[in-house]
Amino acid sequence: MKRNEQNKKNCRDIPHYDVLIIGAGLSGIGTACHIASAFPDKSIAILERRKTLGGTWDLFKYPGIRSDSDMLTFGYNFRPWNKLHTLADGPAIKQYIIDTADEFGVRDSIHFGIKTQSANWSSTNKHWHVTAYHEESGEQQEYTCGFFISCAGYYNHDAGYLPSFPNEERFQGQKIHPQHWPKNLNYKDKKVVIIGSGATAVTLMPAMANETAHITIVQRSPSYIFSVPSIDKMTGMLQHVIPKKWAFGIARKRNLIVQRSIYLACRRWPKLMRSFLLSRVKKLVGPNVDMQHFTPKYMPWDERLCSVPDADLFNALREGKASIETGQIASFAENGVIMKNGKTLEADIIITATGLNLLTLGGIKVSIDNQPTAFSQKMTYKSVLVENMPNMAWIFGYVNASWTLKADISATYLCRLFNYMQSNSYDVVMPEDHDNSALDDGIMDSLQAGYVQRGKHQLPRQGTKYPWKVTMHYGQDRKMLLDDPIEDSALKFVKKESMPSPHYSPSPATVENA
Repeated sequence: MKRNEQNKKNCRDIPHYDVLIIGAGLSGIGTACHIASAFPDKSIAILERRKTLGGTWDLFKYPGIRSDSDMLTFGYNFRPWNKLHTLADGPAIKQYIIDTADEFGVRDSIHFGIKTQSANWSSTNKHWHVTAYHEESGEQQEYTCGFFISCAGYYNHDAGYLPSFPNEERFQGQKIHPQHWPKNLNYKDKKVVIIGSGATAVTLMPAMANETAHITIVQRSPSYIFSVPSIDKMTGMLQHVIPKKWAFGIARKRNLIVQRSIYLACRRWPKLMRSFLLSRVKKLVGPNVDMQHFTPKYMPWDERLCSVPDADLFNALREGKASIETGQIASFAENGVIMKNGKTLEADIIITATGLNLLTLGGIKVSIDNQPTAFSQKMTYKSVLVENMPNMAWIFGYVNASWTLKADISATYLCRLFNYMQSNSYDVVMPEDHDNSALDDGIMDSLQAGYVQRGKHQLPRQGTKYPWKVTMHYGQDRKMLLDDPIEDSALKFVKKESMPSPHYSPSPATVENA
């Protein structure tokens, strides 16, 4: 008897939420805004490990940190980006997320400093039981929720990928990974070597070049790099002729079309697009830089393209402030790195921009009725719900377009799903595969980027057909998530006991503003 009373007391002490979201970054805040607007009576909590919101845009502090997608499509569709900067810097994006959270009243729903450890679904109670702890105090926290949504991204915030190099201990200078950038690093008049060829490396070089004695990118193989204007002058002129909201709406649609067209052209006519991209680089970099440093062995969009604003990277090379070295590192030395061709690159500072480590669900261990389940062996239903996982969603954006495009329509789908469940007195929804659709392929296997290939075993499986196939196609996903009926033979719904339904109002993105 006493044990039963104690169990009831414990249940009462654990806070319960209708919706629990993991992560207060771009996806988490966006999803919370959608749900809070559509269902003002639903209780929502966001568990955020960091001490402030912003996610990626609070974590990374290196010079020049910025978006590599245009902001008109990277911004939320329910609160459009309304500045002319094409690629915004990290602090501006973080402030945009903060302002959005404040405008939609979700900041008070965030529990900061909370690291989520596990989530277990109880079939008896029809809810998730989530365990976590406050990192600063070590105090354990527990929560229960009706619906569990992961917006934790897909990489490890604790440590980036750091390969080992021969004789690293010999180097007498400073070695830094961009994911852990030291505060107030002094690189003025220093010789700097950046190891890496991705978006971080091409951002760092021009951002540091004006202050360093010299800065060099060392890459094993080149990446495709293209220049975009830093300011959208066309939209700037247009907003003087028509209302500003219309001008930015037109620009967003234009960018969506251009973005998708470039991707499709790269997949359909790879040789032609390769020639086009390389010809643009040759023109911008000038005759004195060897094009071997910009000529990848792979075709466009086998890996994500790198964008730079106003050709800043090419300008730094052309002006002699920076250089690129392509080849393998033989060894570190006391004063820099020695290449396999025998060349020594002197350095006071070495920056290892060598990429990310994948980590899905933020490392949370998931179980059903206390039986562990492997998230990586599941498929995703319409890229939002998770196979055989009751009342669970994960928000995963695009890798071939702006991340937020997919995050927005995924959150809108969830609002449509919640409304359908309430209208029909359903308590639980779970996707089930009746056609043996699973493939061995992961959802990002087509990308050849190193971080994807290293960690693809952690990502969910790809399906052979709708609704298990991940298309990475905005047009198809819009129809699937915003227009197709919620009711589906692949979804199992469970009725709940009669109870009043929370008030529902249209989600801010039920109709796309773009």
